[in-house]
Amino acid sequence: MANEILMTAEGYKALKDELEDLKTIKRGEVSEKIRVARGFGDLSENSEYDEAKNEQAIVEARIQTLEEQLKNAKILDKGQLSTQIVSVGTKVRILDMEFDEEMEYRIVGSVESNQSMDTITDESPVGRGLLGHKVGEVVDIKVPAGVLQFKILEITL
Repeated sequence: MANEILMTAEGYKALKDELEDLKTIKRGEVSEKIRVARGFGDLSENSEYDEAKNEQAIVEARIQTLEEQLKNAKILDKGQLSTQIVSVGTKVRILDMEFDEEMEYRIVGSVESNQSMDTITDESPVGRGLLGHKVGEVVDIKVPAGVLQFKILEITL
């Protein structure tokens, strides 16, 4: 059995939307590219055809990945989340003890990660290190660069 994947409702919706877009729009676009490329003649020397087939493989692999993630998703109910401890789905305001700098992050499941600076995953060193801790606690977190020390200032939903 595959591992259960914790997700916020927003993250689940985003993945469903991406899957729908891939199935309804992107698949059609790639099929059209393949159809047009076939018209260019000999497929053995047709770089447009090769490129379109590679794109098709990437799209299909992403669809398969998304379907698997959604099948194994456990959506976090905000009503069941607590502001007593840091958990997936909560927002945490922390103080970097070394640099005396405050930061705020939403803890999200690993499949929800994105490039924004306001989220961290539950599988990242900092995210994993903060899980289960309470307001007022000072947490030492081992990261590749050494050990970081954070004080948890606030936990919200």
